[in-house]
Amino acid sequence: MSTPDSTTTPGSTITPGSPFGGLELDPRVTPLNIAAGVGTLTALHSAPVGQRRGTVLFVPGFTGSREDFRTFLPLLAERGWDAWVYSQRGQADSVGPEGVENYTLDLFAADAVEVARIVAAETGDATVHLVGHSFGGCVARAAAILDPSAFASLTLLCSGPHGWPGRHQDTEFAVQEGGSIGLWYRDNPHTLGMPDEDMDPEMAFLRHRAAATSSDNLISGARILRNDPDTTPELAATGLPVLVAHGEHDDKWPIPMQRESALRLGADYAVIPVGAHSPQFEAPEATALALDAFWADH
Repeated sequence: MSTPDSTTTPGSTITPGSPFGGLELDPRVTPLNIAAGVGTLTALHSAPVGQRRGTVLFVPGFTGSREDFRTFLPLLAERGWDAWVYSQRGQADSVGPEGVENYTLDLFAADAVEVARIVAAETGDATVHLVGHSFGGCVARAAAILDPSAFASLTLLCSGPHGWPGRHQDTEFAVQEGGSIGLWYRDNPHTLGMPDEDMDPEMAFLRHRAAATSSDNLISGARILRNDPDTTPELAATGLPVLVAHGEHDDKWPIPMQRESALRLGADYAVIPVGAHSPQFEAPEATALALDAFWADH
């Protein structure tokens, strides 16, 4: 287990946490718990190396969690960024209230604003650079509109301006029938009954995460991804600097839609070489370079 983070203080809303799902974390990454209004949201933090340049906060995507950025945060910390990511309500070991009514886009967005304020208070920054990945981009976009004063900038990473009919309808049906773990076994039937020790550690972790993730989170998330309205004018009206970035091989969110979103926003636009829908894994150095360049300008 990593040692308690140096930013935590007695009585703080941020306290030491634990790794999840059997993963071993890079010693430069510290697991934390954030006491939010909804309950405990788990987070990861990587402290900046050398001259500190500001704070960045990631919002993970559909079926994801903080662990999706566990290997990426140190790359940003090496460049002087105070790097954070949290698991949203209902993701992995974050608090998961029962009922789909507890997973509306407004509530996800309010959590993002609250976490941003808590993290900013811990780091001493007035605002944070917010990054939303895929579904997390829907949340980040809504959070920026809800309270733009909490943020220095917004990055939509592999995330577009709105949903579309039919998207993840089959996912919702699968979760309704078999829960979040049922969705996992639908997509990974070969792991049914397989002991953790016989699996690749990453696959074993992903199964643990699927079992822990709230079915209500997934059902509501699927509906948001279908029905999320186009809020491009409202986002533009915030005046926040925006970057739209995606992997050159992103196959989950139509690239033309993302490109058009950047044009309509007057946003910065970056195509990450080699990357697909999770460029922080597929092309980490190129992704770090694109984000660093944008944040440096703002």
